[in-house]
Amino acid sequence: MSQDGPLRTIGLDAFDAALTAVVITHGPEHRIAYTNPSHRNMFGDRPLGTPVREAFPDLARTAYFDTLDRVLATGRAEVLTAAPAALTGSGTEKRPSYAGCSVSRLTSADGTPGILGVWLEMTEQMTEAERIRIVAEERRRALLRYAGLVTAAGSQVIWVMAPRGGVVERSPGWEQMTGQRWEEYRGDGWAEVIHPDDREPVLRDWYRALAEVPPRFTVSYRVRTVDGSFRRVSVEAAPVIDGDEVLEWVGTCRDVEQEWQETRREELLARASAASAGIMRLEEMLLALTRVIVPAVADSCTVYLLPQALPHPGGTRSAERVAATTRPDLPELPPHREEHLSPGSPLARAVEQRAPVHAVFPPGSPPPQLAPSGEEPWLAAGANSVILLPVVVEGTVAALVTASVSGNRPPLGRPESELLRLVLKQAHAPLRSALEYQRTKQVALALQRSLLTDPPDLPDLELAVRYRPSNAAAEVGGDWYDSFSPTDGTLVLTVGDVTGHDLPAAVNMSQLRNMLRGLALDRRESTGDVLRRLDLSVQTLYLECTATCILGRVEREATGLFTFHYSVAGHPPPLLVGADGTARFLTEAQDPLLGLVPDPHYVSAAETLPTGSTLLLYTDGLVERRDEDIDVSLERLRRHAIDAARLPLDDFCDALLATVPAADGDDDVAVVALRTPAPCERPATTERVQPPHGPRARPT
Repeated sequence: MSQDGPLRTIGLDAFDAALTAVVITHGPEHRIAYTNPSHRNMFGDRPLGTPVREAFPDLARTAYFDTLDRVLATGRAEVLTAAPAALTGSGTEKRPSYAGCSVSRLTSADGTPGILGVWLEMTEQMTEAERIRIVAEERRRALLRYAGLVTAAGSQVIWVMAPRGGVVERSPGWEQMTGQRWEEYRGDGWAEVIHPDDREPVLRDWYRALAEVPPRFTVSYRVRTVDGSFRRVSVEAAPVIDGDEVLEWVGTCRDVEQEWQETRREELLARASAASAGIMRLEEMLLALTRVIVPAVADSCTVYLLPQALPHPGGTRSAERVAATTRPDLPELPPHREEHLSPGSPLARAVEQRAPVHAVFPPGSPPPQLAPSGEEPWLAAGANSVILLPVVVEGTVAALVTASVSGNRPPLGRPESELLRLVLKQAHAPLRSALEYQRTKQVALALQRSLLTDPPDLPDLELAVRYRPSNAAAEVGGDWYDSFSPTDGTLVLTVGDVTGHDLPAAVNMSQLRNMLRGLALDRRESTGDVLRRLDLSVQTLYLECTATCILGRVEREATGLFTFHYSVAGHPPPLLVGADGTARFLTEAQDPLLGLVPDPHYVSAAETLPTGSTLLLYTDGLVERRDEDIDVSLERLRRHAIDAARLPLDDFCDALLATVPAADGDDDVAVVALRTPAPCERPATTERVQPPHGPRARPT
């Protein structure tokens, strides 16, 4: 068909019924000569005779006008595909739209050249295609941004999973970290390298995220690396969403083992510091530390104390287990047990070399040479590794810590050994203080026991003594007793208590006891005069020392009865228990304690001891109770003494000691009990030993 043939033979009204939009222009300015109803419906009314550039300003940014010029000049038809157009539809409302246009040249009946444009709306097709293109571009840019962020953060692993889970793309970083091949980790195979203890909770949380689709998913777990060890990784993932549809999940894995170890170390050190703060009793503090270590570091932890003593006979060392903590689901280890560390054994080697010993073995099968002697278990059930760590305090191995893990838990290694060392180092100061108290206790008890001699063997009197140290490992007292028989045939009895609960108190106690013995033997004088000389010596030699004391002398009278001469310096009064079931305190000689009054004077009193009676001297640890008046305490002692009066003398003393509750046993207790013969046991009359001076009158 020729370019201008149609319009010469066909009228323009032939286009009125066309479903496509038709426009005809005349001349180089492309003035509008005709538009059909479909065109007017698509673009609205455009004035006839108006150049298309003025009639269609919304097409100025397209190639439409250039196409018209080119077709008019060359006569070659062209097609515009999906050009943006401001279509109105019915009415004048404008909407974003796209249309395709075919452009060809024609000649009008008067010979004027023009253009025939046929438009077809393509908005629906182009909207869908554009949307897909935009989503794809956004996804491409998002992935590029994500990859850039991952690279900036230093992550080595990027992975992509399907909307419902399962790895769908290769991850070189994952292969490098874990050693898994693509065939092994695709789908859900990646979960095989998660630590067995972490696998179930990680998968549970991951599949919950797949169902709930949070904007961001994070988790941390241990993964088996290419060398077979486990390292902790941090995972971050996000869904790629199109509308309401999850297209895929993109995530990263970052090695955070070092960060996790540092955080773990800081947390454990803080817990160890808090656990040991304010605890003075050694065993309580060590038990608190084992509870910090289990289960954070180990499944079982025990602590052995090594005695600070002379070399062990035969080279064998002994250690006392004083603390033990085991994971709740494992059998407990007894907290107290004595171990013998044979020469050359790993435990002895750790002590001698002051260096950790580390062993790894099949679960439940520790090497026989590793265990101490005996059949009792010393590691948790199913243990697969153990660390023996000596605790050195001021150059001395004071304790030995054992830590083990069991079952499939990764064996203990150098990081755990270092962590244990840091935890114990964090507690070094309180541990040193507690061990120092322990040493002080041992020294003081040894000093006390070396001075608390057995009572003399008397043919006509029964005499029993008891000494019980404080229950508090951090406290040693200054209680003492003494009994001896001078050459004059009398019996001297003393009990006393130096103020303080430490090693200096025990030392002062020993010095005062020996001084009192020397003064009592130096000359014959009243008990009050002896105490006066002792008090003056105390105030001269021990300026900061105060003490309580009872000094008594038992003499036999011509009648065969015994008389108790005594003086009291600030001490609880003696108790006389009769064979007839009565008991009373001897209160006729009460004076201030030693070291208090600049010019001291002490009253001497005398009391005849009935036949079969029991005389009791004691320190305040036997009677004093927390938050109780001393008069109530003394009355309780008097009643107990009456109840026990008919017991043998040793049983009598034990019965009174048994009345002291364990909770109130924070003070030492010293007891001296004297019993005179019963009436049928009265010895023959002998010459009475008379002191050179009678009782001294109380000064006014």
